[in-house]
Formats: sequence, C-alpha cells, structure tokens
Amino acid sequence: MLKSLSTSLIVRGILALAVGIMALAWPGVTVLALVILFAVYTFITAGLQAMRAFSSRTAGPVFGHLLLGLVDLAAGVVALAWPGPTALVLVLIVASWAVVAGLLQIFAAFGAGEPAGTRALFILGGLVTTAFGVVLFAHPGVGALTLAVLFGLFNLIYGGWALAHGIELRRTGKSLDSVVLDRKERTAAA
Repeated sequence: MLKSLSTSLIVRGILALAVGIMALAWPGVTVLALVILFAVYTFITAGLQAMRAFSSRTAGPVFGHLLLGLVDLAAGVVALAWPGPTALVLVLIVASWAVVAGLLQIFAAFGAGEPAGTRALFILGGLVTTAFGVVLFAHPGVGALTLAVLFGLFNLIYGGWALAHGIELRRTGKSLDSVVLDRKERTAAA
C-alpha cells in the first residue's frame, strides 16, 4: 500500500498534524483520553513503519523501520496496559518514546545512505523528537494539561516536518523520473 517513503511520510505527517490540532483544541482532555489518543497514534505509526519495512529491497532499512515500529507498538501497549495512569507516568512513557524514537531517527539518517538534504531532515526530525523527550524528563511533574499542549505542539512540528519531507521527496522523485524518461526518449530517438 505505502511502498514509497514519500507517501509514508505524508500520511504520518497528516496524522501527526491532526493529532496535534486535536490536542491543542481540547487541552482539558483527561489523562485517559490522552493515553488512548497516544496509543492509537503509536499503533498507526507502528503499522506504517512495518509497511515501509516490508516494502524495502535491502535488509538495513527493514531492520530500522521494524525496530522503530516495535518501539511505537511497545509504547502504545504500555499506555493501554495502565488505562488510569497518573500524569507523571504518562509523561515518562511519552518521554521515553520520544527519546528512543528520536535517537533511532538520527541513527537512520546515517544508516540509510541518504543524500545530504534527506539526511539533514532525518537528523532535524530526530533532534526535535529527542529534545521533546528530554524536556519531558527534565520536568516530569507537569500536569496532563501541559502534556496535552506539549504533545500537540510536538505533533504540529513533527507533522509539518514529515509532510514537508514527504512532499519534497515526492517532488524530487517525480522530477528525477521525468529526467530519466527524457534521456530514454532521446536515446531511443538517436
């Protein structure tokens, strides 16, 4: 279904933007509703990572995407296993997820053999994700309302990054396809 990285990033970006807008629109959301929202988000992103992993032709990206998918899946399961956690436990779960996912994004930038621009965007996304986790670890006593606002802002930033990155990859891919087709047509005509 989502065989291209650009499509996967666009879908993940739109999902993150939607989650971010909802979290900011209703900051008074209860801890239980935020737990469920977070779990649904992580399950969907885990599925997208798995789809991306199994559409890869080489083993390196498969392992990285599966590992990130497993981290997302584990974070969702942990969140649902304790449906009535305190704000502190939720903050620590989200912080752990953000730090691990951010570091994996940074490592993926160097392991995938990506061009410099793509690598820079992966690193930027990883740094933002990791910084979000570090801020949550530094101030774990924040309440659910503050977590909802931070979670919403994080998702707006990450969603904008993923959407922009996906659109750029799609645009670049299409322009490369047209260059290759033009060369084939010129070669065939000559």
